[in-house]
Amino acid sequence: MKRGLLLIDRGSREQEAKDELDYICKKVQQKGNYEFANYCFLEVVPPFIEEGIQNCLKTKVDSLTIVPYFLYPGKKVKIAVTEAAKLQSKTSVKFTVTKPMSMHHTMVDIVNSKIESALQKNNITSSRNMVDVLVIGHGSKDPNAQISIKYVVDNLATSYRNVDYCFLEIEEPNILQGIQKCNKNNPEVLVIVFYFLHEGAHVKRDIYGDLNPALEQSTLKKTIITEHIGTDDKMIDFIIERAREVENAN
Repeated sequence: MKRGLLLIDRGSREQEAKDELDYICKKVQQKGNYEFANYCFLEVVPPFIEEGIQNCLKTKVDSLTIVPYFLYPGKKVKIAVTEAAKLQSKTSVKFTVTKPMSMHHTMVDIVNSKIESALQKNNITSSRNMVDVLVIGHGSKDPNAQISIKYVVDNLATSYRNVDYCFLEIEEPNILQGIQKCNKNNPEVLVIVFYFLHEGAHVKRDIYGDLNPALEQSTLKKTIITEHIGTDDKMIDFIIERAREVENAN
């Protein structure tokens, strides 16, 4: 059976985000033994979902595994799945749709590895019970988004002195409120985690617009920032794991 895989990403105009998706698809195709692996976007820039699926069907696969490449099981995921399902009736190729990249121990492992890497890079040798962590997510109107980021935070809590979260936009606590709360805890070291999949506009510019002024107002002793989720090998394995969950069930 020839099987293909399609990631549905939110969408970004930044070339770095597209480069990361190209890399991820290449690795997923190799490790997952797919006929091909490709990506499309829900919004912002093409290829959009219909074009992405049509491109997949040109390869004459027998089945297509669709992965909503989102960190939160919210409204965006529902829209992506609905758009993909509309096209199922137009082809004999069987579609299977995975869960998004949330509520799973792998995301905890990835965030923890980003924290460890940032500490090492900055030559921080403090005991982990002296380190505080602030996870910055995007924000969503869907309550499941907050549940998803809290899952990561709660599972990290046993490894560090304090672990909390805030959001770039849409919901609170916002970045200023998050930094103010961390400031009250007076940590020896604060590690700030960018909980974003790509090096898009949010990671490159938008977060700093709120984060830098908040840090300037604080009295925090030492702050370091992790890399975003990016092209971590654990994420590539996680995509394949999510795909296998639905492929083996059918």
